[in-house]
Amino acid sequence: MTNENLKEFIPGNFKVDLYGNVAVFEVPATKIVETANFLYHEKQLQLKLITATDEQSTTGCLKIWYIFGVPGNNTFVTLCLKLIGTCHFPSVSSTIWSAINYERRIKTFFGLKPVGNPDPRSIVLHENWPENLFPLQKDFDWNNRPPKAHGTYKFEKIDEEGIYEIPVGPIHAGIIEPGHFRFSVMGEKIMLLEPKLGFKHKGSEKLFETLSLENKLRLSEKISGDSSFSHSLAYCQALEKLSDVQVSARANYLRSIFAELERLANHFGDIGAIMLDTGFNFGGANGARLREMVMQINERLTESRFLRGVNLIGGVSKDISEDEKIRLSKDLDLILKDFSEVINIAKNSISLLDRLEGTGTLSSELANKGGAIGVSAKAVGIAIDARAQYPYAAYEDLFNSADIAVESKGDVRARYFVRIKEVIKSVAIIQKALSHLPSGPIHSGTDNFNFKKDSISVSIVEGWRGDIVYFITTDSGGKISRVVPRDPSFVNWGVVGDVGFGNVVPDFPLINKSFNLSYTGNDL
Repeated sequence: MTNENLKEFIPGNFKVDLYGNVAVFEVPATKIVETANFLYHEKQLQLKLITATDEQSTTGCLKIWYIFGVPGNNTFVTLCLKLIGTCHFPSVSSTIWSAINYERRIKTFFGLKPVGNPDPRSIVLHENWPENLFPLQKDFDWNNRPPKAHGTYKFEKIDEEGIYEIPVGPIHAGIIEPGHFRFSVMGEKIMLLEPKLGFKHKGSEKLFETLSLENKLRLSEKISGDSSFSHSLAYCQALEKLSDVQVSARANYLRSIFAELERLANHFGDIGAIMLDTGFNFGGANGARLREMVMQINERLTESRFLRGVNLIGGVSKDISEDEKIRLSKDLDLILKDFSEVINIAKNSISLLDRLEGTGTLSSELANKGGAIGVSAKAVGIAIDARAQYPYAAYEDLFNSADIAVESKGDVRARYFVRIKEVIKSVAIIQKALSHLPSGPIHSGTDNFNFKKDSISVSIVEGWRGDIVYFITTDSGGKISRVVPRDPSFVNWGVVGDVGFGNVVPDFPLINKSFNLSYTGNDL
């Protein structure tokens, strides 16, 4: 990537610093809204992350980073706003709606105030956390237990006659993660739905500041446990860019195979759970059964059902033998045949499809406005997928834009069929990868890494929910100073509340399952 390639994305005479495939240019506060709008609206770049770093002890400032992806060439254009002597910065949310929660998070964890953001409430941290304590500032001791506060959280309200509020959660029946949902209903019709999360907050970003390199990798696997492989892959890729470690072709193919196995297991589970929530028990039982078959394959290949301990900086820890290649290929043929029979039976269930049709519809307008990604975006025809647009591992050889599974109506049925299409494509990807698996080592052979000094790295991976982004910075000594994971759930939770409008309360469990967002991936 050169400055010449970036000219169309750099308005004015901003100085550009290149960090591999990341182009950074500093923008003054007076120009940040205008410049962000230029990239987002005029150049149609995808907003992947807004976050902050505390550099007060070294450069005397705090920085806000606006990371935009350039689809097609695996490049990220990043705006950097320095704040010196002020805690205020202009909000871009009036024209980029998906920025609202990013800015709220910066306010909650860094104490920086987005002027013009329409939602002043704290996010993730609850009312027992002191308002004047900001845990991601560097001088905050991770081991410090703050005094208990007694604030209040103001839910949105509809002050009209006949509106009744139904509080649900945060503790739910079964094994679902904790989250609170406040329904405002007229009869059974949902007029307003507001999710309140944060119950799974575990201080992950602060932990990344304190853990050893080895334990940072383990932590990346725990950001959202059902996406252990994809999160750790995004983390490893970011560090490989910072250390110029070369990953072998074989390791990249193996990474793609394991990533697709993770996608298969979770899609099988979701497809079955969606059918189960309609009362179609046959589909629910078979979805769980197919998921278990893949989980057992994972354990056979790697000794971990969730593919933990597989990714390493510089490659992977587990190989696939010639005998296992043949066995895995045969297993996948049988699983796909089995799956196809289940789906064909389900397609003949009028009551199932009728229950899915028109339920929990996400409009393309709201999806675009909210920056929806993953299954929910594909279900309204938005063909975004990091495997094609920001190719990593071996996906340049295995996947392209024509392979992206899309539907059009944006309802539960559309999200259900996107998953079905992705299952079929995942099997095809694994089979192709197995048949073209290169020879060679599976790891770079070194555990001694020297990271670039005063540098940044951005990595993206298409998890089964949508794209996972990691932003990592290093200090003047080459030490990792900031790790920011962004799970797709953080983005998509922003549109779930609006999707509930107009549906009846008994529909919400089905709607929620059709998104199946991670609570812990949001709460960090």
